[in-house]
Amino acid sequence: MDDLDRQILNILRRDARTPYTEIAEEVGTSEGTVRNRVERMLEEGAIERFTVATRTGNVKAMIEVGVAVDVDTRAVSDRMADWGSVDYVWQVSGEEDIVLVVDAADTGALNDLITKARELDEVVSTKTRLILNEMLG
Repeated sequence: MDDLDRQILNILRRDARTPYTEIAEEVGTSEGTVRNRVERMLEEGAIERFTVATRTGNVKAMIEVGVAVDVDTRAVSDRMADWGSVDYVWQVSGEEDIVLVVDAADTGALNDLITKARELDEVVSTKTRLILNEMLG
């Protein structure tokens, strides 16, 4: 991955629907070059997927989950990824093992999700942080 790839990715991170012609103009290359590089980055896995960021008025939060030492964190993460309202599941280092980034309809739905996590035998703790503001980097 070179500097041109990084420039293209930075534009796509802000708006994945940016036309290749606009990207090409901004980075100073041709539309075909941008198209080829995006296709290559998709094939190589540098770009995993294109997503939609929402501002729905819902309650957004991070639920930090600690699991028992003898637990397969990947298996628990895979199950949680299938839960409604879960946008991302991160396996992390530190005091907690898993972070769920959720977009819940309201605080009641968020609380239901926290309860669902706490009911799992593998889970030993949860911490919840409401996301108050979101900006692209």
